[in-house]
Amino acid sequence: MSIMTPKDKAKEICNKFSWEKLEDGYKMFQTFDETKRCALIAVELHLEELSKMKLIFSDRELHYKYWQEVKQEINNL
Repeated sequence: MSIMTPKDKAKEICNKFSWEKLEDGYKMFQTFDETKRCALIAVELHLEELSKMKLIFSDRELHYKYWQEVKQEINNL
């Protein structure tokens, strides 16, 4: 299993906040600015939790850096 690039992860998160699955397909249910705001809130919450876990796992720094890059990529969309 390969890890997604921060840019791909940013797009995936935004897509989850943008589209609603319907029986006959998908529909967009908010503006892209709203989507980005929701995605940034989700990533920020994840970063906050990672910062609390510094003693729990050794790769926390790498995960934190990855999610900071995801946040930057969301801002760049």
